[in-house]
Amino acid sequence: MTDGSGGTTSGGGGTTAPPTPRPPTLAVFKLASCDGCQLTLLDCEDELLALTGRVRIAHFLEASSAVEPGPYDLALVEGSVTTPADAARVREIRAQSRFLVTIGACATAGGIQALRDFADVEEFTRAVYARPDYIDTLATSTPVAAHVYVDFELRGCPIDRGQLIEVITAFLAGRGPDVPNHSVCFECKRRGTVCVTVAHGTPCLGPVTHAGCGALCPAYGRGCYGCFGPSGSPNLRAMIPLLHRDGLDDRAVERLLRTFNATAFAEVLPGTPPGAEEET
Repeated sequence: MTDGSGGTTSGGGGTTAPPTPRPPTLAVFKLASCDGCQLTLLDCEDELLALTGRVRIAHFLEASSAVEPGPYDLALVEGSVTTPADAARVREIRAQSRFLVTIGACATAGGIQALRDFADVEEFTRAVYARPDYIDTLATSTPVAAHVYVDFELRGCPIDRGQLIEVITAFLAGRGPDVPNHSVCFECKRRGTVCVTVAHGTPCLGPVTHAGCGALCPAYGRGCYGCFGPSGSPNLRAMIPLLHRDGLDDRAVERLLRTFNATAFAEVLPGTPPGAEEET
C-alpha cells in the first residue's frame, strides 16, 4: 500500500525497500574440446574481478563444482558436436540460455577433430580402440551453429582474452560485440611487423585469416597458420597460387588449410579441393 507521499509501506508502518535486482547469470559449457578456451576465461583474473559485481557465474565446472540451474542470461559454449549426446546437450543449453555465444575453433568450425570429415571414422575407431563397438560417435565434427541458433561466434584456437571480455561486457550492456572481421594483415601493419611473405617468401595465411591473435606468428618470423579461421571476405582463389609460388605443393596447401579450423576454409572455397587451383 502507499503512504501520503506516494511511497510504499509495510503492514507495520515501516518503509519497504525495493528488491535488489539480481545480476545476470553466466554459464560456461564444454563439448568436444581441449579446454583451452575455458582456460583463457580463467586467465582473465583482473578483468573478471571487475565483472564480479555485474554478473553471477552460475555454471562453470572448470572453475567451480557449484552449479545453479538455468535459465541463464549468457551461455558460453566451447567445443564441437561429435556425439549424439553432444547434439542433444547443446539443444538443452540453447533452451536454457537467453544468449548463446560459441567460443573457439571447435565450437565455431568443428576444430581439429573435424579432420574426421575427410576420412572414414569407422576405420579410425577400428584402428585405435580395442572395442570400437563401445564408441558412440558421429561421422562428423560440426560447429554448434549447425545444430542450434547462435547469437555470436568468437573465433580462435584459443580465443583472445580481450575479445572474450568485449563479448561478455557487450551482452551485459545490451549491445553487439565490437570484434573486428578483417584479416591478420591489418594486425601486422598495426604492430609494424614486416610482411613475412613479401620479405622472405614465407607461406602465410594472414591475408585470409580472421584477426584476433595480434599477428603473433608473423611477429616471430613465421607464417600465419589460420588459427582464427577465415576472415570476413577471404579470397582463397587468389591466396592458393601465392602459396604455390612460395614453395607449397597441392598436398602441403591442403594440410595448411586443414588444421585448427579443419573444414572452415574448405567451406569458403566450395567445389574446389584445397590446393587444386591453377597458378595464374
